[in-house]
Order: sequence, then C-alpha cells, then structure tokens
Amino acid sequence: MVERTMMEYQTKELSRVRDDLNRTLEIILTFDNFPVKDFCPDKKCQQCQNGWKAFRGKCYLFYNVNSPWKTWRESQEYCQGKAADLVVIDDLQEQEFVSSNTETYYDQFHGYWLGLQETNKNWIWVDGHNDTLRFWIKDNLGKSDPYALLIPGRNLTENWDKADHQFQNKFICEREALIRV
Repeated sequence: MVERTMMEYQTKELSRVRDDLNRTLEIILTFDNFPVKDFCPDKKCQQCQNGWKAFRGKCYLFYNVNSPWKTWRESQEYCQGKAADLVVIDDLQEQEFVSSNTETYYDQFHGYWLGLQETNKNWIWVDGHNDTLRFWIKDNLGKSDPYALLIPGRNLTENWDKADHQFQNKFICEREALIRV
C-alpha cells in the first residue's frame, strides 16, 4: 500500500515536471532566436529576461527611455519584436502592480500605452477580450480618441485616459514568464 502511494506521488510529480517543461518550450518557441543570455545568465534560467519585472507568471517591460517615445502602433510593434504585446490588465491586482511601476514624466497628459483600443464602440484588449474594468479618468468620457494610456500618479481605479494614435508615449510590454515560481 505504501509503495503504491509513493508510485502515485512520483507519477504526479513527473507529470507536473513534464507540463512545466512543455510550457517552457512553448514560450521558447515564441522567439525566432531565443535570447539565452537574457533569460539564463551564468547558465541559470530565470522567470524573465534581464530588465523585465515578474508578476504572477508574467513578465513586464516598462519602456522608460527618455526619448524618443513611440506611438501606440510603434509600441505594439516594439513589444511584438520582443515576443510580447502591449500590456493587458486583467484585474485590480495587476492594475496596482503596473501602476506602482510607472512614474510621471513630461506632463499630466503623457502616460504609458496599454494594449487597449476602441473598435466599433467597444474597448478591446490586444488579446481579443472586451475591457470590463474601465479604470477611466472621469473627465475624459467625452473624448473620442481610440487608444488607452495609463497616467501615473492618479487614483488607481481612475488612471486610464484616451489618446490619439499619433501621440507619443512610453509603454508597457507583457509576456508569459519562462518559469513559474
């Protein structure tokens, strides 16, 4: 009986390890050329590439270059070049994490591009799902600009603003973590 229980435990553990390895392989295959030195410095792999921040199984790049900043499309293309997308905010905890890693720059209208755009009068994230959080700044409701920014330093549940696609800003990329902790 004890031997059978041990075998069942070992089988479950091997299945978990197999699933983790398959998931890691899927992430590696999202790159045309996997950046081993960025993920595995000194031959020890980490959750995220150098310069990215880990949070709940995802990696985030906060593009904080002084200039030049990028339009929404340029930002999304930059993220895609890193096998990522502009950030998709799924809940209040992620909103808090992202907001706490941004800082005010230039003026009160500049922020960080989110992966959120208006399509046929609906706000859609780059992963295809509708926005249900609506963390919009209350005084922007009359604006008709089709892209979303997170404005640092504002109320956590009221810091998204609408912006025109030609406006240049910093941005946040998001991708799956290589290794889950």
